[in-house]
Amino acid sequence: RYHNIYGPYGTYDGGREKAPAALCRKIFLAKSNKKNKIEVWGDGKQTRSFLYIDDCVDGTLRLFESDYSEPVNIGSDEQVSINQMIDIIENISDIKNLKRIYLLDKPKGVRGRSSNNELATKTLDWNYSVSLEEGLKKTYEWIFLQITKNKDNAKKFTRS
Repeated sequence: RYHNIYGPYGTYDGGREKAPAALCRKIFLAKSNKKNKIEVWGDGKQTRSFLYIDDCVDGTLRLFESDYSEPVNIGSDEQVSINQMIDIIENISDIKNLKRIYLLDKPKGVRGRSSNNELATKTLDWNYSVSLEEGLKKTYEWIFLQITKNKDNAKKFTRS
C-alpha cells in the first residue's frame, strides 16, 4: 500500500495533483508574481506522511525481489501538517511568511494519515531514505523548470 507518493514528473497543476506538487507550484507562482499569498485547501492542520518517488520504487523492487506476498505499507513515517510543509517549501523557495488563505469548503481528506513501516522494515529490510525536505527541494526545482522552460508556459502560469 503506497502512501502519498510525490516527486518530479508528476502532475503539478489542474486540480488532480498531490499536495506537495500543488504547494510547490503555488509558492513558486506567488514568488514569481510577487504576491504574498497562497490558497490552501482546508485549514492546514491536516497531517500526512509523503514518500518520494525514488523511495517508492526502491521499496517496490525490494518487495518484488522478496518471497513476501502479503500487503505491506510502502511509505514514510515523517508526518507533517500541511502548514509545516508550506514552511519547508517557503524555505526552499527563499520566500517567507506567505499569507495563507484557507479554503475550508475545498476537500481536505481525513484529519491525519501516516504510514506504519514496521512490516516493510522487518520483512523487506526497507525504509525510506529521502527526507521530506530533500524530496520537496527536488520537486520544487522540477516544477520551476516545467513552468519556466518556455514562454508559453510562463505566460500561462503568470496569469493564474
